[in-house]
Amino acid sequence: MPNKITELFEIEYPIVQAGMIWASGWRLASAVSNAGGLGVLGAGSMYPEVLREHIYKCQKATDKPFGVNVPMLYPDIDRLMDIIMEMGVKIVFTSAGNPKTWTSVLQEKGIKVVHVVSSVKFALKAQEAGVDAIVAEGFEAGGHNGRDETTTLALIPAVKEQIEIPLIAAGGIATGRAMLAAMILGADGVQVGTRFVASNEASSHELFKRSVVEAGEGATHLTLKELAPVRLIKNKFYNDVQEAYAQGASVEQLKSLLGRGRAKLGMFEGNMEEGELEIGQVSAIIHDIKPAADIVADLMSEFNLAKKEAANL
Repeated sequence: MPNKITELFEIEYPIVQAGMIWASGWRLASAVSNAGGLGVLGAGSMYPEVLREHIYKCQKATDKPFGVNVPMLYPDIDRLMDIIMEMGVKIVFTSAGNPKTWTSVLQEKGIKVVHVVSSVKFALKAQEAGVDAIVAEGFEAGGHNGRDETTTLALIPAVKEQIEIPLIAAGGIATGRAMLAAMILGADGVQVGTRFVASNEASSHELFKRSVVEAGEGATHLTLKELAPVRLIKNKFYNDVQEAYAQGASVEQLKSLLGRGRAKLGMFEGNMEEGELEIGQVSAIIHDIKPAADIVADLMSEFNLAKKEAANL
């Protein structure tokens, strides 16, 4: 299925697996790449030497392209980027920061750079910074999110209207039908997160995976906007946050409640009550845990079927 994204990344299908914290290790990334998509390591939950290990293992597990997602607020970002360049990674996704900081540095090493945005304003800034492609992520997405709460349905055509570089849609995409819809709206490819959390290869705790497939409509909510907006499954920690809001908690009190390691506690260590459980709204239609290769195959099979059905409308 050749298009701008498959040609840019030298992959078979325009499907990018999101580089999610505590889920996107080398097993998941290599499995998605081997299946024809683009696997991405989530460096946001990795110390520098842990990232080095995952890059090494991913290179051993696949001869296909893969990338690394780097939140630019990471305290050791210089060390992460040095390791990425040293080990010959060819694709980097940046987020949560100014794309000008690293884009040219990485591109001088022959690395393709993609920046994640949640608005037209930041899409234009990323294009101006010279990135090779943009991920536009709607409000439906799990994890950290945009404050404007713009949905994918509204965001993709708005961004497409303003930019000239390849566009990847993210947020609420877990099926081939959603993939087709995003591409009809103007995307050249899709980034899929939540569906890949519920995979055999995701490094997340099994209890967290199970909570994803058991989540129903309305099970998630975007909160903590005063810190960094994040979409969470409603559990005891989420309820504690809402109680804090009801009592007029300050930003410092919210930071104290969040503490350190809250996401690891939930998503990686499996504490379903006290942990921060980041996942997207689309979890409501995910009902099973399966191999990543099957997820890629299902996406493409349903995409092709939906395309035929759409032609008859």
